[in-house]
This record gives sequence, C-alpha cells and structure tokens, in this order.
Amino acid sequence: MSHDSAEILFTKMHGLGNDYIYINCMQSTPDDLEALAIEMSDRHTGIGGDGIILILPSDKADCMMRIFNADGSEAMMCGNGIRCVGKYVHDKGIADSLHLTVDTRSGVKTLEMTTGPDGKVSSVTVDMGEPVTDAIAVPVRCDETSFIDREVTTSHGTFRLTAVSMGNPHGVVFVDDLSKIDVHSIGRELEIHPMWPDRANIEFVEPQPDGSLKMRVWERGSGETMACGTGACAVAVAAAITGRAGKSSTVHLLGGDLAITWSENGHVMMTGPATTVFEGVYNRRNQR
Repeated sequence: MSHDSAEILFTKMHGLGNDYIYINCMQSTPDDLEALAIEMSDRHTGIGGDGIILILPSDKADCMMRIFNADGSEAMMCGNGIRCVGKYVHDKGIADSLHLTVDTRSGVKTLEMTTGPDGKVSSVTVDMGEPVTDAIAVPVRCDETSFIDREVTTSHGTFRLTAVSMGNPHGVVFVDDLSKIDVHSIGRELEIHPMWPDRANIEFVEPQPDGSLKMRVWERGSGETMACGTGACAVAVAAAITGRAGKSSTVHLLGGDLAITWSENGHVMMTGPATTVFEGVYNRRNQR
C-alpha cells in the first residue's frame, strides 16, 4: 500500500502513556507532514496521539526518526518515542540486532533492547547523550553562562528553575508539593516565557524522601503529557546539579517510572518500557 494513496498504514505505540502514531517510511513518505500530524493526532476525529513519528532510512544509522507534535511542529528528539522506534524496528524485522542506532535531529542515539518471553521488545535503554547547561546552547536568555536554580517570576508567583538541554530545551522547576501546582496554567506561561528563544518543555518536580523524583511535564507543542523521556533526563540532571538527588534516579511520571543514570562518561542513560497498542489503516481526509 503506497503512501501516495489516501490510505496510510500505522502502528499506535506508547512509552509510559506518551503515545505516538508510527509510520514506516523506509520505502516512501507521506506529504504535508505538518498537516498530517495535526489530522492524525486529533483524539476525536483522528487516531489520537501526542504526534506522529516517521521511521525512515538513514546513511548514518540503522534508521532515522522524525517527530511531528500534535500541533504540527517538528520536534528534535523524544525519549519515549525513540524507545518505541527500537521496538518497532526489531519487532517488525527491519533490524535483527538488539543493539540499534537511530538518527535524530539531536544526533545519532544508541539503543540496547531487552525482549520479553514472546520474543518482542519489552524494555529499551537509550544513550541520550550529554546534557547541556550552557545558556547559549540550551538556548536560554540570561546574563550568565548557565541558568541553574534561578528565580523566574510568573503571574502565579516565583519559581526556581534550571535550564537543561537534552537535545531540546527544558526548564526544570523544583516544588515542595506537586499536588498544589497548576501544571497547565504555569506550564503554558513558562513554555512561552521570553527567556526561551525557541519555547521550552517545562517539568515540575517534587523530590521524594527516598531520593526518587516525582514529576509532571508540560511539553511545548503538546501540552501536558503522561511522560517525557528527555524531560525525565533533564529532571535527573537538574536534581544532581543542584544537590537534590544523586547521579542515578527513579523518575515517577504520570504514565509510570523511568530509570535515569548520569554515567561516568557524562552520558545520560534512560531505561523504560515500550508498548504496541494497535495497528490499522488511516484514511487521510485532506489530500490535495
């Protein structure tokens, strides 16, 4: 079935509830991807998802992933999404090895996969690379070389924020009581704060007595999501930098837990599940 027709084969997958629609583009790619993402992601009139992820050929890696958010904007990287790409590529027989390289807009990422009793991938560890705190590289506007645990004033009060890039910009906000935070209102305001040249993902984090980190995430272009892999990595890094946690953390998200380790080599390793929900054929509405 060609992508030239109005019918598109898809697989719905999620990593901790961070759900995307996956399209195999190893042979051909649909056109007008921004519009397609908006159409397919709609939870009432489409398939429903936080966006679409395309799996394409790459001359640098086993495959390439491109991510379009529910609002049609293209993302740099998605930690939960890349675990599902690994599962898709292995389970569909596109690549046999449990070691996989995936080309992203944030560079080539390395995946190590674990299979369950059914022979299909159940858990994936992703080398998410080195975190970036240099203000210009994040990017974040400030008068110092980095933005670590500094106050930011909003219409909801003042918060302490740390800016970290994991291939995409994150603002990590530590709070005493997550249940008292209006994630939607404050998240929306902080996402578009003038300090961010390209907007940012915003994480609200309540450190736990056992050293783990409880978080909720407001993603630029998607709103609040069940989980954000790059966000969990940014949270673990920010917690380590500010002395709120060690170099290894369990991060509790709405959709479940991720294990994050900031390794000796400076790279952040993320381990978590990947789940296939269903497959089908999508009848595209707005073909030109």
